Amino acid sequence: MVRYSKLAFRSLVRKYSCDICFTPMIVAADFMRSVKARDSEFTTNEGDRPLIVQFAAHDAQTLADAACVVAPFSDGVDLNCGCPQRWAMSAGYGACLINKPELVKDMVRHVRNQVDNPNYTASIKIRIHKDLRQTVDLCQKAESAGVSWITVHGRTTEERHQPVHYDAIKTIKDSVSVPVIANGDIKYLRDVESTHQLTDVDGVMAARGLLANPAMFAGYDDTPLECIWDWVDISVEQGTPFTCFHHHLIYMLERKERKVSLLFSRPSTEMTLQWTAVALFLYAEIGVILILCLPFISARRWQSIFQLRIWGFMARFWNKVFLTMIIVLIVLFLDAVREVRKYSNKEHSPDAKLQPNMFDHLHMKLFRAQRNLYISGFAVFLWLVMKRVITLINQLASVSSSTAALQAQADSANQTAKKYIEDNELLKQTLMEGKGDKATAEGMELLRKEVEKLKQELKTAEVALMKSQSEADVMKKQTEGLAREYDRLLKEHQELQNLQDSGSKKDD
Repeated sequence: MVRYSKLAFRSLVRKYSCDICFTPMIVAADFMRSVKARDSEFTTNEGDRPLIVQFAAHDAQTLADAACVVAPFSDGVDLNCGCPQRWAMSAGYGACLINKPELVKDMVRHVRNQVDNPNYTASIKIRIHKDLRQTVDLCQKAESAGVSWITVHGRTTEERHQPVHYDAIKTIKDSVSVPVIANGDIKYLRDVESTHQLTDVDGVMAARGLLANPAMFAGYDDTPLECIWDWVDISVEQGTPFTCFHHHLIYMLERKERKVSLLFSRPSTEMTLQWTAVALFLYAEIGVILILCLPFISARRWQSIFQLRIWGFMARFWNKVFLTMIIVLIVLFLDAVREVRKYSNKEHSPDAKLQPNMFDHLHMKLFRAQRNLYISGFAVFLWLVMKRVITLINQLASVSSSTAALQAQADSANQTAKKYIEDNELLKQTLMEGKGDKATAEGMELLRKEVEKLKQELKTAEVALMKSQSEADVMKKQTEGLAREYDRLLKEHQELQNLQDSGSKKDD
């Protein structure tokens, strides 16, 4: 791995069951030309074994010279014939060499002949051709030159993230007698086992999978925290440059960061569907109550609106709807209380100490839970208030209608009384103008009848007035009782709200 598989990282993966480590790809010509390049590109220590030094070369003698220089400090060299990067291929290195089997054969032979150690290995790493016969021919020629093993990346030069051609790797394995190593899409230890079953290869090489999880060969699916701490310790001990240290750390934390994002990031950016619906319901309640309290719409007008046919149809289901909404809102309110208590806990998991952003996510969770608590609490309160307001409006409209009827009866009685007074005056005048006892007797009889009739009507009016007054007193008492009940509910809600706020502050 160019720039990545240096000494510090090799030391890390060796602690987690990696059998053989490769250096980053080193350009052989630059390595032989410059002492500075040798000191920069190749570093090792006594514990860094077995070690394979990977070179990029297009000249057999240059590769052999580089192999002789590193032979005392390593166990073998590997010729990179698989790097698909443009700069490498344009310079004659990497994957372009798979189209030059004779040159590859010559370079392998030069290394085998010029390195004195007979146990020193010379291997190649290749990609496959579209025509697999060319790849088989390349491998067989390398085998005839004495190659120690062949690492096969199961993609062509043009392929990047396409599926690995395991059938091609198996064909190559069946075509040569030297060990074959499979490479490509090895991200978990189970991928190692499945690759071996599919291809029957002698080993498996991992690159990007080890960058993301250096403990993969030890059986870990994700980078364990102790591996991250080991990386920090090794980097400090060996003086790893910060850029290299940072790049490896980012790779190791990539999968953990994805999991943390799935757990925390999404909820913090938007409301869930249910709480969005509750918030809209709360705004609708506020709007309805404001409309019901408009001063220029009288209670009798609202009563006439409520008596429309559509409201009569909906009234049959009103009680069920009211109770259903009460139950739903109370359940959501209790769920919000549970969330507040959960995220108000000051004890956090050990992972939180290694994830500074986790505290922000937890605080965001607590904020959202408190927001949901207020939304659901006010929704329940306003739902009760809205029902009580509608009831009071209907009662006020009934009292207004009764008062108007009483006023009409009083006006009618006044008009009748005035008429009788006028008639009485007329009778008196008639009596004063009458002549003789007969006229006087007739006048007195007429007056007596009129007085009795007037008393009877006054008595009837008095009874009706007392009955209306009694009904008005009853309606007034009911209105006062409803007002006291409303004040009591408002006071209890305020006390519950204060108690909840004090509880939240204590938890914080």
